[in-house]
Amino acid sequence: MATEISIRLAKVGDEDAPALVGQATFLETFSGVLDGTAIVEHCRAAHSSAQYRQWLEDPRYTVWVAEVIPGNAPVGYLVLAPPDLPLADPSRDLELKRIYLLGRYHGGGTGKRLLAQAVEQARSMGAARLLLGVYAGNDAAIGFYRRQGFGNLTERKFNVGGRVYDDHVLSLSLST
Repeated sequence: MATEISIRLAKVGDEDAPALVGQATFLETFSGVLDGTAIVEHCRAAHSSAQYRQWLEDPRYTVWVAEVIPGNAPVGYLVLAPPDLPLADPSRDLELKRIYLLGRYHGGGTGKRLLAQAVEQARSMGAARLLLGVYAGNDAAIGFYRRQGFGNLTERKFNVGGRVYDDHVLSLSLST
């Protein structure tokens, strides 16, 4: 039986859904790569309900939630934000701050649908580029972004648990 996924704009009150998915997918992706204590601490700060509520209350941020039907259990989400990456131009760029989807839902088109929402929103806001940061060792995510047209912009360092990791900063031109 095929699983249907709906995507909707999140609103204040939905913050627990992306927090839960963010923590689960971060653990799923980085267990065996990062120290377990560092994962827990990172998730406590970066994937707290309070963090998502702050973004949902800020009109500069847009959050979409992907939910499985029936039941509307959250399985993914995306955050579109002002850019906070090296070489970003705040007057013309937006950042794909987070795009997370539980592993069992990879390959079904939901990631592409979430990304399409962000691209459409960014274009409607007049952005010239969509930027994102991705762990240099996350080959699956990098492959997905490249298939969607993202290219290399620069590199950055990302600190988790006092250890520094390499990230790629990728860029997608939004000109049509």
